[in-house]
Amino acid sequence: MYIHALSHYLPSQVVGNEHFTQLNGLSSEWIIERTGITERRKAGVDENTNTMALEAVRRLFDNTSLEPSQIDLIVGATYTPHDTIVTLAHVVQHNLGIPDIPVVSISTACSSLLNAIEVVEGYFAMNKATRAIVIVSEHNTAYNNEHDTVSGHLWGDGAAALLISKERISESDMQVKCLITGGAAHSGKATTGVVLKPLDKGVIMPHGRDVFINACQYMPRVSQQVLEKCGRTIDEVAYVIPHQANLRISMNVIGTLKLPEEKLISNIQRLGNTGCAGCAIAMSEERGRFRKGEIIVVTVFGGGYSYGAMLVEV
Repeated sequence: MYIHALSHYLPSQVVGNEHFTQLNGLSSEWIIERTGITERRKAGVDENTNTMALEAVRRLFDNTSLEPSQIDLIVGATYTPHDTIVTLAHVVQHNLGIPDIPVVSISTACSSLLNAIEVVEGYFAMNKATRAIVIVSEHNTAYNNEHDTVSGHLWGDGAAALLISKERISESDMQVKCLITGGAAHSGKATTGVVLKPLDKGVIMPHGRDVFINACQYMPRVSQQVLEKCGRTIDEVAYVIPHQANLRISMNVIGTLKLPEEKLISNIQRLGNTGCAGCAIAMSEERGRFRKGEIIVVTVFGGGYSYGAMLVEV
């Protein structure tokens, strides 16, 4: 399975930490110390989860010679949907005008990117598809309660898209060598650590410490497991892209893996927590940095709890 093309979209509006200083009295220094975040993106009044997804897909086809008619599977992922019936995946299908193909949308919180890719892996294994689009898009600010001083300053908006093929299309394709996902709903305060109840106050984090502890345990562990599954070692890893939740978590992950900081790819400082889109945005942003033969580990952790890791060879 190969990642043939990548793209991302970020709203133009930038929200700096001073916004939360004025709103809640939280200083920029306090936010940076605890999260690493200096600013985040916010969707405009005419934007939503679906419009961001469509723009990411439009840019995706700017990065490939393939035509939309050659796509035979679409998988979308988000926990902040614009519409829970007409999902972002179906909106993408409608926009591309591709009839009669499988179209699926899923949510495993911030782990959804890897679960979506795993769905593609399953369709490929069953010979039900050969070329797929995966779209991850989050409109966190539509659900967020900015007045929440615990987590209201964490969230940003954005989307990314990947074109994944069963067989290699070009020499620049990145190969997905191994992929592991799992649910950890049995751990700690998994079902209450971070929640989004649209009819209540939106996304909140009542047990942030528990989320932190479990994220710092599961992401390094599953990263080691995916390396072992592929017969590779941590010394062979060129970069790690962890879920962009908190810079302290990311630093803890690479510390546990005994990797130097220069092997960490992080965008949370500029973008905030963009949910399941964060790792894909980072891969798209840094695609030109990757060199042939390099090994990249993408590892995720989300509410519920969910987790996973993917090993990609450039």
